[in-house]
Amino acid sequence: MKWTATLSRCACVIAFCVFTGCDAGGGEPIPGIGPTGEIKELHGGFAFTEGPTSDGNGNLYFSDIPNDCIHKIDAEGNLSTFLQPSGHCNGLMFSQQGKIYAASMDGALLSIDPATAQPTTLAGEYNNKRFNAPNDLVIDKTGGVYFTDPRFRAPDPWPQGTEAVYYYAPDGTVTRLIEDREAPNGVILSPDETKLYVIPSKETTMYVYPIEAPGKIGAGAAFCELHQPEDITKRGGGDGLTIDVNGNLYITSALGLQVFTPDGKHLGTIEFPQQPANATFGGPENKTLYVTARTSVYAVQMEVAGHVFTGKVGE
Repeated sequence: MKWTATLSRCACVIAFCVFTGCDAGGGEPIPGIGPTGEIKELHGGFAFTEGPTSDGNGNLYFSDIPNDCIHKIDAEGNLSTFLQPSGHCNGLMFSQQGKIYAASMDGALLSIDPATAQPTTLAGEYNNKRFNAPNDLVIDKTGGVYFTDPRFRAPDPWPQGTEAVYYYAPDGTVTRLIEDREAPNGVILSPDETKLYVIPSKETTMYVYPIEAPGKIGAGAAFCELHQPEDITKRGGGDGLTIDVNGNLYITSALGLQVFTPDGKHLGTIEFPQQPANATFGGPENKTLYVTARTSVYAVQMEVAGHVFTGKVGE
């Protein structure tokens, strides 16, 4: 099934979508998953969109990294600039207290007040050295934050000397958890918060780590292998990801949004007009999938609802 229309740079228009499934069957929505409708471009004309997050009140926030900006799309679809400069923020997520936690690629984990757009640095260094360039994050039920720190946009030489995954505890303590992955990028928890998923952007394998306690993980294992384009020059790992109430993972890749079960089985791939970088759920019943993809932000209705972490404001 395929729809095609002329893309508008800044209007809300129906774009096109292609559903390709491995087990779901090519050309059809993934059973029990969706989409249930057409992919819509909400706004376009950005430099590189990332880090979408919903506040539970109909508002969507997302990053435009090269333009050093965080934008807001309200419940009526109106676009505004929320914070500029933003510290080249990438991944965003709302905390239990209604603050936006942000991975600033200028070297810090931030908390931003949505009412005032005032940022506060939660953590800016490890072992007395600034972080490389924090990329993505997820907040657990205790209010702690797992975040990735690869080398993209980092100074040369890298301040930390290695790419890693960290945990920021509510008391302000920062612990390095993982340092053997190449370019760790997207990160998320399972709905029951017993597993931590990490997707590197320079490895085709996604990894899963058992969580023994908040900020303490066991040995990692391969979770799944991302499907790859036929064009060898476009092959690679993933970027961002989100998760639904059933624990299915939605991983952005060169092919689109690849959907995997909690057991690592590939259900299908949802393609977008542009290569997606990150995704989140929001909207009514938390069944709207928002995707940041290069110069635009897209939305599509799903059959399944997204998981809402207790460390995040719900719908």
